[in-house]
Amino acid sequence: MLLAKTGLQTDHAAMDAMFKADQPPRTQQSVLVVDDDDATRRMLTSYFQDHDVQARSAASRQELARQLAEFEPSLIILDLRLGQDDGLDLLREIRAQSDVPVIITTGHRIEEIDRVVGLELGADDYVMKPFGLRELFARVKAVLRRHDSGRTTRTTESQHGGYLFEGWNLDKATRLLQSPDGQSVALTKGEYALLLAFLEAPQRTLTREQLLQATRIHEDIFDRSIDVQVLRLRRKLEADASAPRMIRTQRGVGYVFEPTVETY
Repeated sequence: MLLAKTGLQTDHAAMDAMFKADQPPRTQQSVLVVDDDDATRRMLTSYFQDHDVQARSAASRQELARQLAEFEPSLIILDLRLGQDDGLDLLREIRAQSDVPVIITTGHRIEEIDRVVGLELGADDYVMKPFGLRELFARVKAVLRRHDSGRTTRTTESQHGGYLFEGWNLDKATRLLQSPDGQSVALTKGEYALLLAFLEAPQRTLTREQLLQATRIHEDIFDRSIDVQVLRLRRKLEADASAPRMIRTQRGVGYVFEPTVETY
């Protein structure tokens, strides 16, 4: 883990303990603002508190670890530029421990690749600096709604079985994908959501917008990002990803999942 590489084993242990410890039910939404700019931290925490949202802040990796050891936020707002610390590394660290919603912030359009990588690493949304407080607050509420809805869906899924298609088996309770020869195939969060969207609508054309929504990538990201997700999923499912049989491209529209799907 990167924290251990930097010699901050104590901070890593604190972060790990926070995510694994049992926490009492939250009665109020809470936001953790991670930004190395003092004015930004004060402005955001004050705004959220004025709108009945508990807010704390951290300026560095060490402060983030200490905050997470003390409380469990409903959502984290994470700046990708944190002086000596790399926001993408922190996002990897968070995602390795928790599915807490994360909104990444960035200040320069030249950082587009960082925003895309951040989304692929599991960020739920992004905002560009400078941003309006109302817009950020609206995005926070939207992400929290999606997260709560996803949690409800996951709970429902765990009460069902899974899907069978061309010898493959996707177990919804464990999110385990098994190949026809019995091998377990690892799926990222986005790949699982994409495959689930296909399995729930076989032989139907799904537009890029529908797939973007299903994988929780914010819709104002250029829609070619879904093509990257599809390509990665094809590499795991198809015998030849360059000549796909399962996930067929519907030119100018989207994609169709061709196999017959059975549920159990």
